[in-house]
Amino acid sequence: MNTLMSTDFNFPGQKSVYKGKVREVYTLENDVLVMVATDRLSAFDVVMPNGIPYKGQILNQIATKMMKDTEDIVPNWLMATPDPNVAVGKACEPFKVEMVIRGYMSGHAAREYKAGKRLLCGVPMPEGMKENDKFPEPIITPATKAEKGDHDEDISKEDILKRGIVSKEDYEVLEKYTRALFQRGTEIAAKRGLILVDTKYEFGKTKDGQIVLIDEIHTPDSSRYFYADGYEERQEKGEPQKQLSKEFVRQWLISNGFQGLEGQSVPEMSDEYIESVSNRYIELYENITGEKFVKSDISDLQERILSNVTAYLAK
Repeated sequence: MNTLMSTDFNFPGQKSVYKGKVREVYTLENDVLVMVATDRLSAFDVVMPNGIPYKGQILNQIATKMMKDTEDIVPNWLMATPDPNVAVGKACEPFKVEMVIRGYMSGHAAREYKAGKRLLCGVPMPEGMKENDKFPEPIITPATKAEKGDHDEDISKEDILKRGIVSKEDYEVLEKYTRALFQRGTEIAAKRGLILVDTKYEFGKTKDGQIVLIDEIHTPDSSRYFYADGYEERQEKGEPQKQLSKEFVRQWLISNGFQGLEGQSVPEMSDEYIESVSNRYIELYENITGEKFVKSDISDLQERILSNVTAYLAK
C-alpha cells in the first residue's frame, strides 16, 4: 500500500520546514503555515519504520472537523483544508507546554498510580481508585518537551510559572480553554456512544497576541476514548475497557518486547498487521465523527498534495 512517509515540497513563498514525529510543517510568507499529516506512526516517542495507509488523512480530517466543532468556544489557527492530508492556517508562536487533561485514571496516570504515586504534575489523585475509574473532576497534568530529544516530561503548573515557561495571565487562559474544549469533546463523544477519557491540547500565540488552539484535537493519536456501552459493567468486574485510541498499538508493541527503552528494537510489522492497524484507524474515524470514511486517491500522494496546495495558494 502506498503511504506518505516524508515530504520535500517547495511551496510558493516557502521560508522554512519543520518535521515532527507525524506532521511536517511548512512556513510560508505572510505568516501562513501548511501542515501535512503523514502516515507515520509514533509510539513511545519512536517513529515506526512502516507507514499506516490513510492514517494522515484520518488524523487531519478528524482534527479539522473538531476544530470547526469547537471554534465557537476557543479560537483556532485553521484557515482551510485544501487536501485530505493538509491543513493551512495562521503561523503562531507555540507555547512550550502541552495541556493534558484527564477525566479518567488511565494510561500514564494509571501507571504512575500503580507505582504508588498519588501526585501527578502537582495534582493529587484520590486514594482507593482503580484503573479506568472516573476522577471526581477532570485534572490538568501538563507536559513539556525535554531539553534533549522528543520525550514529553510531566511538569506542574507551579513549575511552569516559576520557570517562566508561560506567564500566569496566559496560563489561566490555557487552563480555561482546556476545560472548555474537554467539556465540548466529552459532549461530542457522548453523542457517538463514546467516553472521552483523556486528551492533550496545544496552543500558540498569533502575531497580534491572540491565544489560539493549534495542532490536532480529539484524534486517536492525541486522545483516548472508551465505548460508553458496558463501561460500568466492565469496571465492576475489573475487566479492561473497550478502547478507541492508538493504545492497541502500544499494547502490541509491549507484548512484543518494545517500550522505547534503550537497547530495544522495534518488532517487525507484517503487511497483515499494518492493514489491521489501518482498518482500526478507519473504525476510529467513523466512530469519532459519526461519518463514513471515504478513502482518498493514494496512487500518487505527493503529486496530489502538491497540486491541491499550490492551487489553494494561487487563490
